[in-house]
This record gives sequence, C-alpha cells and structure tokens, in this order.
Amino acid sequence: MSGRIVARAFTTAAVAGLLVIAGAGTAQASPPPGSPFPDVIALPDGFQPEGITIGPGGTGYVGSLADGDIFVFDVRTGEQLDRLEGPGTSSVGLKVDQRGRLFIAGGSAGDARVVDAETGAVLESYQFTTDPAAFINDVVLTHDGAWFTNSSAAELYFVPVGPSGELSDSFEVLQLTGDWVQTPGFNANGIAETPDHQALLVIQSSTSTLFRVDPATGEATAVDLGGATLPNGDGLLVVGRTLYVVQNQLNTVAVVRLDAQGTSGTVVDRLTDQDFAVPTTIARFGSGLYLPNARFGTPPTPATEYDVVRIDR
Repeated sequence: MSGRIVARAFTTAAVAGLLVIAGAGTAQASPPPGSPFPDVIALPDGFQPEGITIGPGGTGYVGSLADGDIFVFDVRTGEQLDRLEGPGTSSVGLKVDQRGRLFIAGGSAGDARVVDAETGAVLESYQFTTDPAAFINDVVLTHDGAWFTNSSAAELYFVPVGPSGELSDSFEVLQLTGDWVQTPGFNANGIAETPDHQALLVIQSSTSTLFRVDPATGEATAVDLGGATLPNGDGLLVVGRTLYVVQNQLNTVAVVRLDAQGTSGTVVDRLTDQDFAVPTTIARFGSGLYLPNARFGTPPTPATEYDVVRIDR
C-alpha cells in the first residue's frame, strides 16, 4: 500500500483516551485543508464486514456479519467514533436516513431492524420470514419506505415510512415475476432505485443479471446492457444516471450508464484497486466511493484483519 493513506481503527479504550485528551485542549476533527481523505480505513480485527452506508455529514457505518455490531467512523479521518452493539446475529446491507436511523438487513435471521444511528437503540423490528434458508441481504430507501432483498426467495419486503417519518409496525411482501426465474444459489442481492425513482434495480448474483422491478406489481424485466453481464454482482449504488455494481470476487466495480427509467444501460468502465479483497457493498461521500473488504474465502478468526477502501469515482 505504498503511497496510500491508511487510518487505523481505535479500540474503545483508545477512543476513551482521546476524549480525555480532547477535554484538555482542542481536538482536530478533520485533516488540514487540502489533505486527502484516508484510502484505507481499518476495522476491528475479526469484524467480518458486509454492508456500508454514509450519512450526509460524513459519518460512516459498517455492519458485522459476525455479531451485528455497527462500526461508526469519520470518513474524513478514518477514526472510529463508536461501535453500536448488535443483536448477536448478522448485520448485512444497511442504509441511514435523514432522521438518523439505520435500516439494517438481518441476513439468515430472516429479519430487519431500524435503529437509532447515535445510540443503537432498536426503534422497530420486522420478522420477514422464518425460513431457515432465508438471507435478508440488502436494503434501499425510497421516498415512502425501505425495500429489502432475500437472496433465497423470489420476493422483496417493503417497510412503509409515513410522510412525517413514522415507521410502520408491519411490512408488505412483493413477489418477483416477469423475467425473474429463481435459480440455485444466491439470487436477489443488491438493490437500488432507478434514476427516475420510479422503479427498483436488483442484481441476481446467480445469473449475473440486472433487473428492473416494478414496485407496484413485482414484474421484473432484465435491463438491456447490450449483451454485457455482471458476474459476482453484489452491492449497487446509483448516482444520477450512473450505476456502480460491486463484483465481489472479481475485486471490481462495474460502472454502468443508465437511461432515466433504468430499462437499458452501457458498461462504460470497470474500476479496481490494489487494496480490494472481495469488497461487497458501496457508499459514496463527495468524490469518494467506499467499499468494505469482506475477504470471503479467508477463514474468519478473531485476529483476521478487515478494512474499508476508498477509491475516486
């Protein structure tokens, strides 16, 4: 990692020590003007990251597959700000909203939860399914709620959010139809909105296919990419009319230029980085893209090192 800026994660004790020091003087909360953001942000050893989201103020959140803890960090410095305690089951995909709430997919627990991003307090929880094969994988926030994928079933789950931000205590199930054919292995994985915010985009990992899904009917239509496919497709991110698709085992991010409706697109670039080690999901802050390295294929131990990598977009 020669020439790259690396920020180390702090233990809880180290953070406490910094707070004591800060009380005696002025703590520097961000790099000096003109300093680049760190390119590699270390996570706690043994953390097993998967999902990532970043709030508008530059606070990042990474979920743990091991115990559901949420690592909270400052994207400007890479410093750990907090570690929110999880439920003992996985935190997979996650998104933070404008009200400081984290919407978290619960993996093999078949559930999702919404927590206070500052305290970690559970505000609402949803048991989508009791199927032992279920894997609630990713989530996207829309103007009226949150949509979750299940990698083991041809269905999406919708949690309504009211106009004043009130969380529903129930959820809806949307069956995937149309071009969608459930196959062996991991199916629905990453999820995002189309550029015009009228439909959903879902990557089916097992077939390397990107689908546009009508949120009213569940009808899925394969997005016309001119013959290109997206093998090992995982997390999705839409910025304007650009779609970023994480291709985890390939250590690559495909860059797709979409039409506004998300019915067709062209793969215009593929990004990689020397520090990628099976990245899974993706979030952005300013001109940076942030991806946690899940290191799938590396045996997870309490001493296994994990990190988040920043690349330019």
